[in-house]
Amino acid sequence: MTSPKDLKKTLRNQALGRRDALDPFWRVEAALEMAETARDRITVEPAQIVSGFWPMRSEVDVRPLMFALREKGARLCLPAILNKTTIVFRELVRGAPMIDVGFGTVGPHEEAEVLDPQMMLVPLAAFDARGHRIGYGAGYYDRAIARLADKGQQPRLIGIAFDCQEVALVPDEPHDVIIPEILTESGLRRFAPKL
Repeated sequence: MTSPKDLKKTLRNQALGRRDALDPFWRVEAALEMAETARDRITVEPAQIVSGFWPMRSEVDVRPLMFALREKGARLCLPAILNKTTIVFRELVRGAPMIDVGFGTVGPHEEAEVLDPQMMLVPLAAFDARGHRIGYGAGYYDRAIARLADKGQQPRLIGIAFDCQEVALVPDEPHDVIIPEILTESGLRRFAPKL
């Protein structure tokens, strides 16, 4: 019998293989379309803190989406890896220096203000129609979301992916965080909360 961890690894590799096979020029167009969807469907309050991420490999380029949210008044931040278990979110401001923050991505320098996101654009490798997500296997986002919950904060979570990353069923594990909304090139999908 295959363990949930092994099944997730297989599903992750398959979904990432499909994502890697997408035409790079099409991915750019899809990212721009997702930014347009955000302008129409994602509401932000003035100065609301929104975490994005710098794209790596064939991920959705969320920079147009982040800038669309900035135009609506959001304060932006990006994750920075502190150690093998912890990420923090540093404020992203125009003109500030960017540095390597791990996993081949960049983010604001160490002197940037650390913020607690009120909305999180969450990267993922795969997802299912229930809002269950498979990350990249290190658990950074699950722990970051749990730390916010421990502070009494419940940020709005929006997973970011391409349609080809959807799988039939993500195996449930106790530590998993369900993502109630997923934005793909097809639009913004909302999932019913678990009863």
